[in-house]
Amino acid sequence: MAARDSAHHQSSLEQALPSSMAPNSFPALPGFYRFLFLYFEPVSTISPALMIWLWPGASWFHHQLVPAPDPSPIGLDARTVLAVWQLGNCYMLLGLISSLVFRAVRDALQNDIVAQERILGSAFTALAIADVTHILASFAGLPSELRYNPGSWNATTHGNISFTLFLFSVRMAWFLGVGRRRYYYGQSQPHRPEKTK
Repeated sequence: MAARDSAHHQSSLEQALPSSMAPNSFPALPGFYRFLFLYFEPVSTISPALMIWLWPGASWFHHQLVPAPDPSPIGLDARTVLAVWQLGNCYMLLGLISSLVFRAVRDALQNDIVAQERILGSAFTALAIADVTHILASFAGLPSELRYNPGSWNATTHGNISFTLFLFSVRMAWFLGVGRRRYYYGQSQPHRPEKTK
């Protein structure tokens, strides 16, 4: 009975997928998910790194972490500059992983959709955990008079809390199969393609 169910699942999967997919086909990351996680999120995480390192600079970014009406300070002490630059490096790393590793998954595993989804799922699990801890740290670090007043938040605060919450929600939607077909997550017997010599 299990063998028949497995054969039926494999047969229905093979019917749903063309035998030779287009070179840039990415069934595990279709449509809106592809746009958000392959293009928009990398740009949105690499941009702060460039803003820290190039312009408007570490002092500006440091000042933006907590909304305040007063202008940014002229300079920061060496330890603070180093910490902000290292934060920029973390932003850069996240953007590069999303951009380069996800493309490598797409290109190297074109004919193994289950593997595509398993690797993306592992990355999304790590990113979702980081989303939650980033939101909590950003929220807890705000002064009490700003914490529950989103109208007073600046773009950086909304990026750290509101946009990160949006990314977390879309990652959860991906796991649930909202707007896409699932090939590994949520399957009782994931399709395992036969190895070709």
